[in-house]
Amino acid sequence: MRQIWKPFRALYFASLMMLIGSGLLSTYLGLRLAADHVDSLWVGALMAANYFGLVLGGKIGHRLIARVGHIRAYSACAGIVGAAVLGHGLVDWLPAWIFLRVIVGLGMMCQYMVIESWLNEQAEASQRGTVFSGYMIASYLGLVLGQLILVMHPGLGLELLMLVALCFALCLVPVALTRRIHPAPLHPAPMEPRFFIKRVPQSLSTVLGAGLIIGSFYGLAPLYASQQGLSTEQVGLFMGSCIFAGLVVQWPLGWLSDRYDRALLIRCFAFVLALAALPLAILKQVPLEVLFIAGFLCSLVKFCLYPLAVAFSNDHVEADRRVSLTAMLLVTYGVGASIGPLAAGVLMKLFGSQMLYAFFSFFALVLVWRIRPKAVTNLHQVDDAPLHHVAMPDSMSSSPLVACLDPRVDEQVVQDQMQNPPSEPTSEPQPQTDAPPEEPDSGREQSFTEARP
Repeated sequence: MRQIWKPFRALYFASLMMLIGSGLLSTYLGLRLAADHVDSLWVGALMAANYFGLVLGGKIGHRLIARVGHIRAYSACAGIVGAAVLGHGLVDWLPAWIFLRVIVGLGMMCQYMVIESWLNEQAEASQRGTVFSGYMIASYLGLVLGQLILVMHPGLGLELLMLVALCFALCLVPVALTRRIHPAPLHPAPMEPRFFIKRVPQSLSTVLGAGLIIGSFYGLAPLYASQQGLSTEQVGLFMGSCIFAGLVVQWPLGWLSDRYDRALLIRCFAFVLALAALPLAILKQVPLEVLFIAGFLCSLVKFCLYPLAVAFSNDHVEADRRVSLTAMLLVTYGVGASIGPLAAGVLMKLFGSQMLYAFFSFFALVLVWRIRPKAVTNLHQVDDAPLHHVAMPDSMSSSPLVACLDPRVDEQVVQDQMQNPPSEPTSEPQPQTDAPPEEPDSGREQSFTEARP
């Protein structure tokens, strides 16, 4: 294990520092606006702007890296992100903060792309699963530590913004001092949205729902906890415990995912999320113990939805399309995470803070209705399905290049599609799904795609 850890420790440290800064910034801004009695709509808009920047960065990052190289692109983006963070302390005008959040998201996505392509360049094929797991742990751990800083420093002054900028300055050091050669330049994978909407619609629905829920959680849960009367230290503990739940659930989730039907697991976890969120959705004032327990349980299941959807979709997509699939899933997640905080923010403004968890419960029930295991008849299931489940980094902390690290994606496919200039598609993708060929009197829908009531 140490032989695997040593070559990647600098990049893991860079990821850790980035995520400490990012996690702390999101919670700090929510608490700062809550202290200033700003509408929840603005808080949601800030997180939506961050995810919009992440999606935008997925398009711009490839061009920037190809133009100036990995180290220069990473260094420039880290500097811009640090400046944008400090800009929050110089300007109190909220529209300017939204613009700064877009810049932070865009810059961080470029940084993720550099780190992930570098990890892929250094990892041997036999190490990719372990390297991927280490990256995921660094990502989640950074988010948790970012929340715990609020426990040690509960004041909401400019010191916290300076600390976030400090994290982005420190994440520069291991990349800037590397003696390794640049990774090969990578081209964006083709998206093929029409193909995937026809082939894996239930997976895309799950990813969209996960984006709506988790994007709203990161943006508005600090505001919700603050309006429940929690102190800054308690908000930090609440957020830290919820994100930690997302880390600890990954390994038991992998055991379940490899042994049981993944569509059924998605539906069950969505139903459990709807139930777990119900007490927080109904009660206007929640006892502290109930808040922490229910919040932890909700996080255990909501952080399962995206990894399960990724595994489920990979079971029904051929190996040579999995790079494109990863890009499609991340964009879908980003769209949901951009819309969710805005919609939940409006509900919280009109009906009270408890509407955040009502929002979670509602969309969890939408997934229960939408995901139909009996509609999946496995017409396009790959030969070795179910593929081995891989613990995924939080979708807030990965880029389309995360496909390079996924051991389910063949390394040669990555090189063919992302290191060679993209070619024009030769034919229209064939529609269909993970759904069964029609069977007489089977009582099943013809297609995974349209499991209609």
